[in-house]
Amino acid sequence: MTTLPSGTVTFVFSDIEGSTELLKRLGERYAELIAEHRRIVRETFGAESGVEIDTQGDSFFFAFARARDAVAAAVAAQRAHAEQAWPGGEAVRVRMGLHTGEPAMGAEGYLGVDVVRAARLAATGRGGHVLLSETTRALLGSSLPDGVSVHALGERHLKDIDEPERIYELAIEGVEQPEGEVVAPAAAEDDWARRTDELKKRLSDRITENVYKSLERSLGDRGKRE
Repeated sequence: MTTLPSGTVTFVFSDIEGSTELLKRLGERYAELIAEHRRIVRETFGAESGVEIDTQGDSFFFAFARARDAVAAAVAAQRAHAEQAWPGGEAVRVRMGLHTGEPAMGAEGYLGVDVVRAARLAATGRGGHVLLSETTRALLGSSLPDGVSVHALGERHLKDIDEPERIYELAIEGVEQPEGEVVAPAAAEDDWARRTDELKKRLSDRITENVYKSLERSLGDRGKRE
């Protein structure tokens, strides 16, 4: 079993902007697109020691032991997506959110608001965005990949987070930056909320299953002794 990073951890959430529309246009070829998207994310993130926590459809949840590794992975993934020849000549635009915290660890993984904060941060972006929380930006310092600069976007209120978050954007050479307001449409944020809730439910279900299994083993052992 893969060991999860502990202590100070940088979380990355990502997904494809407009994936439903891509599916409608490509039909059966959408499966080819998703397979290539997953390959790119797993290769670029894995090259920087990222640990895959979960995936659903076109979205990913990764954890990194170091903020600069997470940023390097995000930059590499965005560049690879920009350079890839996609089915039907489509453009695949990925949005990513990075947040660093010190999450609690449960039997099946990470617990706490840091996971939610990272997911909500990703939800505010548009395709081509790599958005950083203030904590991630501070830890990153001047350790930026070549051809990358960072820009402050001001404070935003993230859904389900009480205090506003100061957000930063990476400008990546070779990757087209999205135009207009940073914050994505409300429907997109609601979709991320749904995905996050589903993730939390799956993790909760796994924990419950393990508790029942442990209880069954305990009762079985006691029955044998009696």
